[in-house]
Amino acid sequence: MNTAFVSRIAALLIAPFITLGAAAQPLPTSPEPTPTTRVLAIGTITPGADPVRLRETLPAEMRATAQLYLEGKIAQWYSLQGRRGVVFVLNMTDPAVALDLLERLPLGQAHLMTFELLPLAPLNPLRQLIRTPPAP
Repeated sequence: MNTAFVSRIAALLIAPFITLGAAAQPLPTSPEPTPTTRVLAIGTITPGADPVRLRETLPAEMRATAQLYLEGKIAQWYSLQGRRGVVFVLNMTDPAVALDLLERLPLGQAHLMTFELLPLAPLNPLRQLIRTPPAP
């Protein structure tokens, strides 16, 4: 990626937090809430999982995962680099509902995979960029 482009994007994201003399506005003490719009699920193979059971379960896991994708519940899916596991971006807003869904997959039912769930929301600092500047 072009480093000049990356520098411009970084400057845009950082600019609202740089104070410039009297024109600077104090940052809010607590950020305005943003809604959860997706859930990031990081699934890893359970330590000590039986490799034979994993191989036997994977075909059913792939079919069930593909079905969730086709139903629109999984927006994106990736494999992890450097360790065995997956990353799903789920079209869900409730991590508890997401965990229930993932635990019903074959690897979850067999206790061969565990998930870390992270709620995702729009980038809250962008609010600083879209605020109307105060009148001089």
